[in-house]
Amino acid sequence: MANHLFIFGVGYVAEALAVEAIARGWTVSGTARSEAKLAQLKALGIHPHLFDRDHPLVDPGVALKDVTHILSSVPPDADGDAVLDHHGDDLGRIAVQLRWVGWLGTTGVYGDRRGLWVDEESECRPGAQKGRVRLALERAWHDLHRTTGAPVHRFRLSGIYGPGRSPIDRVRAGQARIVDKPNQVFGRIHRDDIVRTLFASMAKPNPSAIYNVTDDLACPTGDPIRYACALLGVEPPAPTPFEQAGMTPMGRSFFSESKRVNNARIKRELGVTLAYPTYREGLKALFDAG
Repeated sequence: MANHLFIFGVGYVAEALAVEAIARGWTVSGTARSEAKLAQLKALGIHPHLFDRDHPLVDPGVALKDVTHILSSVPPDADGDAVLDHHGDDLGRIAVQLRWVGWLGTTGVYGDRRGLWVDEESECRPGAQKGRVRLALERAWHDLHRTTGAPVHRFRLSGIYGPGRSPIDRVRAGQARIVDKPNQVFGRIHRDDIVRTLFASMAKPNPSAIYNVTDDLACPTGDPIRYACALLGVEPPAPTPFEQAGMTPMGRSFFSESKRVNNARIKRELGVTLAYPTYREGLKALFDAG
């Protein structure tokens, strides 16, 4: 059977995956929530399907008939996971034809580690509500594998950046700021290295596996901003103490956690070589690309 990738939620990362899959000769189908986005998918060569919490696939039997690979990048909503809620049974019914299923999660499931290291074997103890929800859904996807045999792989992503969504873009837009919180570090990952990792996993399926997808250098949020300013030849913004930053609840939740995430498994088991092992390589490439 020819490769047919079905993507639930063609967003920033998944669109890049779809474009690369089409370039490799794959058939790609994907979902969106609006007619405008469906038209964009069609223009990219992606077979479009309307889907969200209020609009399940009209005919999942037809939509998923020849699918060999599935990626879910649909974020949770107030009621849970719309993909599993509407189509978990459908995925179970076609489990035998599926070669790979991927679900995109977050390293937030580890919670705060005060800057210490975690890997895929570390206990998950999320403190923030977002991390707790993602952990519950990650386990629900594992249950799909356990009960149906669907070859589910779970990917814990660090902070995503890439074309159009980087410190360089924020500096150019006058939106960059440096929030100073001592001993606070975060991991990052370039969008294209996520795509690279997903294809590596598809080439070496290991159902039920969990993979951290992050770069080699966790660091404070101010470091990439300062580097972006240096590339652009502008002065970096003055640091604002965390206590005076006036952050939203979501922002405060983000800054409530500090950890270093080990990415050795994707290198060892999948043979991944990151194109952008730190933010420096990633931002320099984005700057050079204009």
